Amino acid sequence: SVKDVVKQQKAAGIDVPSDGEFGKSISWSQYALTRLSGFERRPFSGVNPFATGADRTRFAAFYAEMDSRDPPNTNAESVCTGPITYTGHAELQQDIDNFKAAIAGQGFEDGFLPVAAISSVIPDRKNEYYKSDEDCTVALAEAIRVEYKMITDAGLLVQLDDARFAVTYDRMVPPKTFKDYMAWLEWMVGIINHSLEGIPEDKVRYHVCWGSWPGPHTTDIPLREIVHQILKIKAGAFVIEGANPRHEHEWKVWKDVKLPAGKILVPGVISHATNVVEHPELVAERIVRYAKLVGRENVIASTDCGFAQGPLLQRVHESIMWAKFEALAEGAKLASKELWG
Repeated sequence: SVKDVVKQQKAAGIDVPSDGEFGKSISWSQYALTRLSGFERRPFSGVNPFATGADRTRFAAFYAEMDSRDPPNTNAESVCTGPITYTGHAELQQDIDNFKAAIAGQGFEDGFLPVAAISSVIPDRKNEYYKSDEDCTVALAEAIRVEYKMITDAGLLVQLDDARFAVTYDRMVPPKTFKDYMAWLEWMVGIINHSLEGIPEDKVRYHVCWGSWPGPHTTDIPLREIVHQILKIKAGAFVIEGANPRHEHEWKVWKDVKLPAGKILVPGVISHATNVVEHPELVAERIVRYAKLVGRENVIASTDCGFAQGPLLQRVHESIMWAKFEALAEGAKLASKELWG
């Protein structure tokens, strides 16, 4: 499967492929349960936290209808009951080996393995072992660092996928305040950087999205409010959702915010949330907007997010997904022609 998906990325015109995450079980973030000690799964003792938030409160009727067809992907809570250590060495090594075998001889300069950022690793976990939730998070960061380092030591890029960085605002406010959220965010940036200690920044991509569920997203925190915290993370590239109708306008943020020297902006210019295939000319237009603000050498065009968040969850048909990748590559060619002549 990994070899096939890499070949399809090559055929679609993708320059920096991933492994398609075929080695993961459960979901894009809960997979860590199979690679860490110290956790057990239990039926939810109360409300499913994955089915809460301000957006869900405002549009309760819509979400009730959506959940009847497409229920939340997580149906059990994860409880820390012992010391957290990394145990997934063999499983991760298999992912690394499969991916390196797939990209060998294909002409790619780089390839990345997507994994969960510490703020999104086993989200909504409960702590019954450490003295505090903060201590539990630090232990988790130090354990998952093993995964990040194994990937970069193997010569691959590591991409830290992080929905909870932005989505926590929707889950937290109300009843808490914007100030409370920003305090949590600042603390979390420190924890993310702690998890990246000893890993070269140029080997790290950090991805932020506002969640992949197909809802209204009216309570998403604006990029302008969090971009300065994002840029504090010790990564060489920042992969930020920017193609869907709730966030496309936020390219304008870069009129006022300076991308640090030596960093790469990887904006989403095709969306994973709609089956409509973007026209290559629209893709080119989106790329050029960013390039004119942060420099044409500092932009890599990308998707908003992954096209499936779990092995049994598919919101965009496979054939459409590949058509979107082809539009992405064609749009990038058009943008390069406009930017370089």
